[in-house]
Amino acid sequence: MTNPSDRQLDRYARHIVLRDIGGAGQAKLLDAHILLIGAGGIGCPALQYLAAAGVGELTVIDDDTVSLSNLQRQVLYSENMIDAPKVEAATKVVATLNPDVKFHGIESRVHADTSASMLDGVDAVIDGSDNFATRLVVNDLCLAAKVPLISAAIGQFHGQIGTFTGWREDAPCYRCFVGDAHDPDDCDDCSEVGVLGAMCGMMGSFAAMEAIRVVTGFGQDVTGKLHIFDGLKPAMRTINLPKDPGCNSCAS
Repeated sequence: MTNPSDRQLDRYARHIVLRDIGGAGQAKLLDAHILLIGAGGIGCPALQYLAAAGVGELTVIDDDTVSLSNLQRQVLYSENMIDAPKVEAATKVVATLNPDVKFHGIESRVHADTSASMLDGVDAVIDGSDNFATRLVVNDLCLAAKVPLISAAIGQFHGQIGTFTGWREDAPCYRCFVGDAHDPDDCDDCSEVGVLGAMCGMMGSFAAMEAIRVVTGFGQDVTGKLHIFDGLKPAMRTINLPKDPGCNSCAS
């Protein structure tokens, strides 16, 4: 770290003493910019851990407001925030978590006309959105900008997460995984099928860990691997995802 304050040395001491992160890794986190798509069940815990880790700049895009039914799993919020825009509520909470973090809340929704400039200066994207249309737009934006995409999803007692760098010759993108044979507006609706709140915490924290991995380079390269967690058993398995030579997004 370059001229860290005594407060920073103390605050991030448990990262700094990790051999695979150290002062250099913590300095990378302090200089990093991570974009989160959605401030819901996945985005909330991811935000908390990324802010606590000292990620220097966080941007969240979400156009929803806080509702009472969110509070079972969206642990960033409290009852006195009901009806507030999520990005406004998140701005207030993150400010109390870590003064080192510069936070941007964008009350909007990602769509086909979203500008690629959204990813300017971004080191990694965490997508916790709730429909395939948004996820595929985010995938294509990340491909164009060559920014690693951490895609996480939850439903009932299950969760899955993968890191995608499809511009690489040997790596799949998110579309290689899901393909095109689906309703782009479809995803499991937790209001209909339900979701275990703690599963959101697991996947959101996992997403934060993968973003930290992307920034600092600790551990193994997990690109092209999908981690699937079954909370009913409980058990986790990892599968290798091939690159689709006919992919409409990343095939050359």
